[in-house]
Amino acid sequence: MANDGGLTSSSPWRPATNLVHGGTLRTQFGETSEALFLNSGFVYDSAHDAELRFRGEQEGYVYTRFSNPTLTMFETRMALLEGAEAARATASGMAAVHAAFFSFLKAGDHVVASRVLFGSCRYIVEELLPRFGVTSTLVDGRDLSAWREAVRPNTRAFFCETPANPTLELIDLAEVAKISRGCGAKFIVDNVFATPMLQKPLALGADIVVYSATKHIDGQGRCLGGVVLCRQSFLDDHLKVYLRQTGPSLSPFNAWVLLKGLETLALRVDRMAATAAYIADTLAKSGHVEHVLYPGRADHPQAAIAARQMTGGGTLLSFTVRGGKETAFRCADALRLIKISNNLGDSKSLISHPATTTHQRFTPEVRASMGIGDNLLRLSVGLEDAADLISDLDQAFRYAYA
Repeated sequence: MANDGGLTSSSPWRPATNLVHGGTLRTQFGETSEALFLNSGFVYDSAHDAELRFRGEQEGYVYTRFSNPTLTMFETRMALLEGAEAARATASGMAAVHAAFFSFLKAGDHVVASRVLFGSCRYIVEELLPRFGVTSTLVDGRDLSAWREAVRPNTRAFFCETPANPTLELIDLAEVAKISRGCGAKFIVDNVFATPMLQKPLALGADIVVYSATKHIDGQGRCLGGVVLCRQSFLDDHLKVYLRQTGPSLSPFNAWVLLKGLETLALRVDRMAATAAYIADTLAKSGHVEHVLYPGRADHPQAAIAARQMTGGGTLLSFTVRGGKETAFRCADALRLIKISNNLGDSKSLISHPATTTHQRFTPEVRASMGIGDNLLRLSVGLEDAADLISDLDQAFRYAYA
């Protein structure tokens, strides 16, 4: 089997080319599309070869729970896109977040995380890790002094999402990375909202980047997947054995689907982000909403940070309607083109009410501290015509306020 790529962060090609060709493995049949190796195990020429393979002294595959040629292609392509030394695929985005923490933390360690997080991420930090003796401190991620003051002698990890779900709050990655390096902590960044096309956390000082590949990477509502990107030393010392022994494996079929998604990622994100920016500007002028949150707008509270570390505003925006939960529900229910769903980064435009879905388990007080009110709606912009989306929103607002 020929390897046209290789798990390396260096490549002679630009990102758009790597999204199509990076890491491709070809069999003796010379197929154009990546091959799907839908098998669980592999055979060896001899018992001695099997012994060497298990020792790690001979190259080759052992078991799909450990690795698989289709997974290798996906991991290599993601590493090339992100500029990472190594990548490992997982069964979902939350499996990637879980593995990033649990592969190296131990009882007695401490984690500092931004308080505005996706509900499941905050669950891991705030509730799951403490069960295993790992304490955590949640901070206002926008406040650099809060990160510094939260550091303890046993702090081993920093964690944030930026832009954050669902308020699109931004965190200065380069400055937080300096603080994490100063205390010897690993800086883990969930980059799913920005996508690897619009933000490069590793280049800004992060140690580990995680994605829900379910979102923009697939981007068509077909399958689940996740990926952890890191240095080779972190993979060798922590992540590889953790994934091998615990088994949050991505299926070869899903890896193949994600490879197909990567081929159009740049085109989709560019189109979706342009439409999201247009919708954000239109809503801000319309008088239909109280406030629009979009990183690409000059009135975003961290617009200067967005300009420094992002190359675009992204595909998501949030807005508050006049009224509370009832008005927000009336607006969402009246939409005809935009669908109600908690997913994001899809080719179809999707809207959600975070207070009753992704963040429903939190108390009203906790949600308020994160900036999530009952009148907040999150819109993931798809590939539809921008004018049709604006028309759909306009008729929904008229109905909601009637």
